[in-house]
Amino acid sequence: MAEMVNVAVDAMGGDNAPVEVVKGAVDAVNANKRVKVFLAGKESVIKEELKKYTYHAEQVEIVPAEEVIETGEPPVMAIRKKKDSSIVKSMYLVKEGTCDAFVSAGSTGAVLVGGQVIVGRIKGVERPPLAPVIPNIKGVSLLLDCGANVDAKPSQLLQFAKMGSVYMESVIGVRNPRVGLVNIGVEEEKGNALTREAYPLLRNCPEINFIGNVEARDIPYGGADVLVCEAFVGNVVLKMLEGVSGALVEKIKGGMMSTTRSKIGALLVKPALKKTLKGFSTEEYGGAPLLGLNGLVVKTHGSSRANEIRNSILQCIAFKEQKINQKIKEKVVLEN
Repeated sequence: MAEMVNVAVDAMGGDNAPVEVVKGAVDAVNANKRVKVFLAGKESVIKEELKKYTYHAEQVEIVPAEEVIETGEPPVMAIRKKKDSSIVKSMYLVKEGTCDAFVSAGSTGAVLVGGQVIVGRIKGVERPPLAPVIPNIKGVSLLLDCGANVDAKPSQLLQFAKMGSVYMESVIGVRNPRVGLVNIGVEEEKGNALTREAYPLLRNCPEINFIGNVEARDIPYGGADVLVCEAFVGNVVLKMLEGVSGALVEKIKGGMMSTTRSKIGALLVKPALKKTLKGFSTEEYGGAPLLGLNGLVVKTHGSSRANEIRNSILQCIAFKEQKINQKIKEKVVLEN
């Protein structure tokens, strides 16, 4: 019999908590009998939300936590002072081994700090990167780092590339993933001091399939499977892609509704267009894992709806099945 995957979920984190978070958690357990969700947060509030749904009671457990870490709070101080918060209590469930993973749409800073301070880094990992899966015209790419390390070193970018390759191959199923260094030109000498120093490290690493520099315009076309950069660049790339995608959808909708003729055409293309746009929706791929920790921590968008929460929980199954942390220890740490 397959082993259960236990996932702690921050029921109070995010713009749409607890309503969408609880719904996403219920959708996840109803979609897969191997998942058990530990909903951390205000017990009375969570119980009230759970009354709306039908689910297997043994797959959902409430973890009482009366405090909430707000987005604007200083992360380090919040983690230290709010021991009874949904984020901190969930992190300890992972640290103690009760849960295999933690999912939150709450404060990014608190999740990043808690991941490193409470769950802890795998010995030998310099910095854990935040690694979202982003859609492209060919499928998906893994972008790392997109928010955890704005002042990364060349050696850390090399580790990002190794961890990203492990995740992309084992979880997403891309064999021998192509690793690209996000840069302002394809030539080796282009870029700042960080990219110029990182380039030879990546090129000379036999454990990865390094294809060279990748410009931002090539990212939506699937220029590489694993996109390596420091967090400042990664976050700009991610937010720009999300913004452009949203703007294009609005523009397309506006154009289709502009005339009677276009409205008729819209009805004809609606099924195909809906399927295509769904493939470019980031919520279909779950949250961003913080790679290199002793347990899995997944950060979802603050505006996450139930579908993204559901997918973020379900992605934890593949992470555990494929023993990602063990592979990181073997291929990233032991080979250094």
